[in-house]
Amino acid sequence: MTTKQTTKPLMDRFDFLDDAKVKVRERGEEYGSVDDNFGKIAKIWSAVLGCEVTVAQVALCMAGLKIARLTYDNGDEDGWADLAGYAACGGEVTRPDDL
Repeated sequence: MTTKQTTKPLMDRFDFLDDAKVKVRERGEEYGSVDDNFGKIAKIWSAVLGCEVTVAQVALCMAGLKIARLTYDNGDEDGWADLAGYAACGGEVTRPDDL
């Protein structure tokens, strides 16, 4: 297995969180707000699965996807930063009525 490296090696948890913030900001510029993007994903998954999927569940499933991928390469710094980003997005979109 190869280990992916970002341009500058991340040193500690604060570096990972800073990297996640940059990634979330960039994705927002590319795909729109988290509410809109996760809302679209929830509608598509709901149609595919035949049951209602909430934006909170989208955040959990996306985090689960990153965890599954990290089992193949737990040295993937981008994967860890992405996981933190999905957690932050989940925190933003999760409301009591989404649970």
